Amino acid sequence: MAVTERKGTAQPAFEVEVAFALPERQKIVTLAVPPGTTARRAVELAELPRYFPELSPETFSEASLGIFGKPLRDPERHELQAGDRVEVYRPLKTDPKDARKRRASRH
Repeated sequence: MAVTERKGTAQPAFEVEVAFALPERQKIVTLAVPPGTTARRAVELAELPRYFPELSPETFSEASLGIFGKPLRDPERHELQAGDRVEVYRPLKTDPKDARKRRASRH
């Protein structure tokens, strides 16, 4: 197991997952990260553009992030805990309010 130095004491690395999905496929990357790793840093370490070369790197570096379905307000500062799954959210193609209005106008 990897060990990292922090404030003079050795602390073991822990596992987290980073998940991203398209409608037709998904990828979950398991990482061993040191204490203090942020959600945004974990996404960088997961190297998702390597698995989705058809998408621009900004798709991942600028995406909204969440932990187990709960959106993060500040992923650049949110420090991960052992077992967390960071979810990389795709931008919405259609505003949900607009979609509801269109559906309602058809009825």
